[in-house]
Amino acid sequence: MHNFKELKFWQKSVDLSVVIYKLTSTFPNEEKFGLVSQLRRASVSIASNIAEGSSRNGDKEFLHFLSIAIGSAYEIETQLIIASKLDYIKEIELDNLLIQITEIQKMIFSFSKRIKEKNQ
Repeated sequence: MHNFKELKFWQKSVDLSVVIYKLTSTFPNEEKFGLVSQLRRASVSIASNIAEGSSRNGDKEFLHFLSIAIGSAYEIETQLIIASKLDYIKEIELDNLLIQITEIQKMIFSFSKRIKEKNQ
């Protein structure tokens, strides 16, 4: 079992969620049940799946939840690109967020790889 609060990629994913919540508060009202909802749920999903997976009985289950977290990160990436194309966010904001997301993705991939290697 891992202490998820000590995992840097969990900390960074929580920070990303806060940024996403603040950012989406500026989106048009008609997106409340569209991109706003999707982005917020996906951003919370990253940290939540890391936390849930860390509490599971084995590394295999943890890896499954880490995989879901990575999927949510890619989902956010796609939704932010769409938001940018709709002019809901500026290109510089998009670029900064994509850097954060890529960093989280790489950290989760790296951590997952270490777990897999440990179990070989």
